[in-house]
Amino acid sequence: MTGPVDPTSPAAPAYLALGDSYTIGEGVEPAGRWPVQLAAALRGEGIAIADPRIIATTGWTTDELDAGIDNAHAQAAIGHEHALVSLLVGVNNQYRGRPLDEFRVQFAALLQRAVAFAGGDPRRVLVLAIPDWGVTPFAFAQSRDAGLVGAQVDAFNAVCREEAARAGAHWIDIAPVSRARGGEAAMLVDDGLHPSAAMYALWTAQALPAARQALGR
Repeated sequence: MTGPVDPTSPAAPAYLALGDSYTIGEGVEPAGRWPVQLAAALRGEGIAIADPRIIATTGWTTDELDAGIDNAHAQAAIGHEHALVSLLVGVNNQYRGRPLDEFRVQFAALLQRAVAFAGGDPRRVLVLAIPDWGVTPFAFAQSRDAGLVGAQVDAFNAVCREEAARAGAHWIDIAPVSRARGGEAAMLVDDGLHPSAAMYALWTAQALPAARQALGR
């Protein structure tokens, strides 16, 4: 399905974005959130897609996202095949020092839910890496060891990458760009931690090719 489509129209293919602060876009205007930017970029190429339905809250861990999906009654949407589903979660598991083995089990279960929301087709699912927040002014102010944070984020991302490959979903590794540019003032909102719309635009550019493939383009 191509051509201009009102993103609020029931005719527009559905997009579900699951996550935490990085998906809800803490500190940015709604249009600056990366899933919203992604939908707009796809429509700019003539690919019909609705604005995303976002199930995400700042601070959510994997188990809290799972509960949030239930609370949003998203189970009722499993019968409705979303054309696109994205999943980005895990930074709060890392931040709180939660076990990696626990994360793997919970992340794999969330990914299976994402695939179900995509009509059982993992090729419609995008999994984004956790950004490296250890380079941010927030981390510096907390006297965090940037190397340690980075190593832990890498370990969590290794799980995400492995589980995405196991499921057959797309893997989008935005961690390197977050590490390279995540300390720049223009790439952050006022809290010195969360990405700005400009950083999200870089993530969108990386996710766009996989989204095209997911939508059969």
